Amino acid sequence: MKSLEEIKKLVREGKVIIGKERTMKELAKGGLKEILLSSNCPEEFVKDFEYYSKIAGIKVTKLSIPNDELGIICKKPFSISVLGIKNE
Repeated sequence: MKSLEEIKKLVREGKVIIGKERTMKELAKGGLKEILLSSNCPEEFVKDFEYYSKIAGIKVTKLSIPNDELGIICKKPFSISVLGIKNE
């Protein structure tokens, strides 16, 4: 489970991809090491990411943080349901 501090650090370092579409594209290219989903991420997104990440061998983590709080943590004025963590 990622802590708030870990997520904030990754955002500061620019190692995070925000949003379903961008994360899905990066997943297809093989540029991710982990996917983080908010606690209230839509079920269809969860199913899509679990399916494609299983094929790619990438870990999916369901956070205990709702999407509105995740937006605040990432210093964005909108809710965020999906974060992709880039490969080093």
